[in-house]
Parts: sequence; structure tokens; C-alpha cells
Amino acid sequence: MPTPSIIEYPAELRRGGGRPASPASRQAFAQCEDFTGLDVSVNRYDLLLLVKRAGKAAGFTPRMIQLLDYYLAFTRDCDWEEGSRPIVFQSLAKTALDLGVTERQIQNLEQQLFKVGAITWNDSGNHRRFGHRDPQSGRLQFAYGVDLTPLAYLKEELETKLQEKQLFDQAWLAAKRQISFERRQICALLLELQTRNGEGSRWEADYAALAGRIRTYQSLAALRALLAQHQALRSVLLAAVGAEEGTLPAKLVTHRPSSRDAKNFVPNNSSTQELTDKSVCRPTAKTGFQESVVEPAEEEGAASASGLPHVSLAQVLHVASDRFRAALPYEPRPLNWSDVIDAAWCLRSTLGISQASWGEGCHILGRAGAALCLLLTDRALDRPDNPVLKPAAYFRALVKRAGKHELRLHNSVYGLLEQAGRAEEIFACAPAPEHLVGKYAPRWTNPQRV
Repeated sequence: MPTPSIIEYPAELRRGGGRPASPASRQAFAQCEDFTGLDVSVNRYDLLLLVKRAGKAAGFTPRMIQLLDYYLAFTRDCDWEEGSRPIVFQSLAKTALDLGVTERQIQNLEQQLFKVGAITWNDSGNHRRFGHRDPQSGRLQFAYGVDLTPLAYLKEELETKLQEKQLFDQAWLAAKRQISFERRQICALLLELQTRNGEGSRWEADYAALAGRIRTYQSLAALRALLAQHQALRSVLLAAVGAEEGTLPAKLVTHRPSSRDAKNFVPNNSSTQELTDKSVCRPTAKTGFQESVVEPAEEEGAASASGLPHVSLAQVLHVASDRFRAALPYEPRPLNWSDVIDAAWCLRSTLGISQASWGEGCHILGRAGAALCLLLTDRALDRPDNPVLKPAAYFRALVKRAGKHELRLHNSVYGLLEQAGRAEEIFACAPAPEHLVGKYAPRWTNPQRV
């Protein structure tokens, strides 16, 4: 089908200085007519903060944000209340002089703000911008100029864009931290080979090609490709070291997840390995909660009594909500318990669980146990019957029960698997507790398989 040509309007319908009508302009006009004011818990600068944080992810360039910030300063709180509209009626020339640009640049920036749905115009007959405020109340009696009302309707979209941006940033920073971890291991291996027999120089050029500085303009896909190259080089170096020693050095592989085929698999509840992947670390203050969880759980009996050793990683991933899975890293490798702990930490603030409560859970149950408690709290929010309304209180209640040896995490996980129709996963990767074998054994020929 041929592309339609530009419509030529008759001469009598063409008018100079007018704005063409469009679905976007009609939608903006309807929003302005239906505007009932901002929610009492939100002010105009909360909207500006969302715009600044979402930034390019929501279509806002720095110059657009600068102009929007400038216009918001001309509005007052009463302009954002019901019965009024936030209209900036300063002349185009004065705005251009204040910002040190041309009038055409201001017009272009306004068009860009209109396209992303942040502003519209309340035009006068001759398109001049003017208005008047009541000297006593400060309310606009009439105004013609830039109307900021559509910005109020962007709040939910901006929050969604910001959440997507934060997830992307977390994935990007996690990839960068993992590359840093791989580089540290590669440098250590090269030094070891060099000091022993001088063979480390064979791979110096390969590492130099990968050791460039990581910049924020690099895409996530590029970082993940770079990470895969680092991992491949480290595997070659590990093989070289292992060929000399007969076996791989134990200290260099302690960060790897335990085999799912291992019998009596117990998740790591503490960060006691000599080498730790930086991707599971968090920056904290001098007296931050991390100081309370770097040691093993003080009450080892609480973790055992809760049934944590009977819960496998596969079972945890099956019962996790979509919200929890979204916080897991997208890596070309199998997931491990460190990933689950990191995802729980990312979701902690969303559920309103304080660092103190998280630290207490890690102290009693270990990090894996605290992460599982948070996962169950997250699932409890979506229960069709009696959903949890206060996740922070629910999480504290689970930790408190664990301290009294009254918590049974494995029963909760098995129950969720049963509800999801994944009962076959109950004994798939971990030995079943003896008191549950009789309950589930009739459904499988070998309930004790691992």
C-alpha cells in the first residue's frame, strides 16, 4: 500500500500561528478539564523528583528537566488544588533570556515535553502568554501559557519507569561487580603461575585485552559478554594451575554453588568462605547490620529446627513469586543461594522490612533462612484467603517463632508446592524429613530420591 502523502489543506483553512489538533492534544485537554488536584500526600516537587530519577528511561533529557524545573517554580500550591490549574504565563522571550537560549530552543523543548505527556498549552487567541493572580488569595484568575496539569497524570507511569530503571541498574552493577571479582581471581592466578614457572606471561596479553575500564555508557549486554570472556579466561587459568598441582586449589572454588546432585545438601547459611563474590555484598555504615551477619548464625539449632536443611534451591525457586523472581539475576549460569539472598535483600525495602529485622533474622537463621522467611512473607501477600497486610510484622513473627524453635520452613514450602501442583518437587533435590515420608510416599515410587 503506498505511503499517503502530506495532506494539503485549502488556503481558507490554513491559519498562521495555530497548533494542529491531534489525539494527544485532545487527551491533554480532557485531563485538564477533569483535574481535581494532587493527592494530599503528593506535591509538585515529588513529581519533579520522579522525573529526575526516571530521566531518559521515561523520555526526559537533561534540558527538558531543566525547563520543567524552571516552570514548576512559577506555580504555587494553590495552582495544584481542585478548581485551579498550574499554568505558567511568562513570555517565551523572558524564559529564553533566563535560560540563556533562543526562543526556538524553548519551543522545541516544550514540544518534547508535550510528546512525553508532561505539559500542554492553554492558548489565547493571538497565542500571547499572560495572566493575573488574585492579590489576596494568590489564585489564578485567568492565565494563558504552558499548562503543567498533564504532569500530575504521569505519576504512575513514572513510578513504573523508575522501577524498571532501578532493576536495570541493579543488573548492570551486579555484572560490573562480578567482572571485578573475576579480575581479582585472574590476577591472583597469573601471579601464581608467574612466580612458580614464569608461564603466567602466556596469558598476560589475553587479560590485557579484557582489562579496560568499565564505563557507564556500556550496555548490559556488552557487560555480560565481557563477564563471559573473563570467566572463560579464569577457567583456562584454573585448568593450568590444576594441571600442575593435580587438583584445583580448594580456596579458588569455594564461591561456587554446591552440586545439586549432592546428598544431604544443606544451603550455606553464612558468608564464611575465604573468597566471596562481590555481587552479594552490600555497602554499609561502620555499624551497619552486615556486621551482625558475617558470622555464622548464633543459634545453629534454630536453623536446623526450622527444617531449612530439608529445603532445596530448586524448591525455593518453584515457590517464589514473580515479584521475587524479577529480583534474581539474569546470568548465563545456574542460580545459587547467594542469588536468592541478594534478591531477598533487594525486595526487603519494598516490603517495608527494616534492616534491624533482617539482621535479627540472619542472626537467628542465617542469611539463607532469613531470605526464605522473606520469600514466604512475599508469597503471603498474594494469598487469596486472609492475605498479609503488614509484611514487616509477619516477617518479625516468623523470626520470633524461629528463635523459639517453633518455625517449620520446610512445611510452608511443601505446602506451597502442593498448592501449585508441583508436589513432585518436594523430594526432587533434598531428602525428606522422616515424619513426612509417610504423608507423601504413596504418590512416588521413591520418595527418598536425591
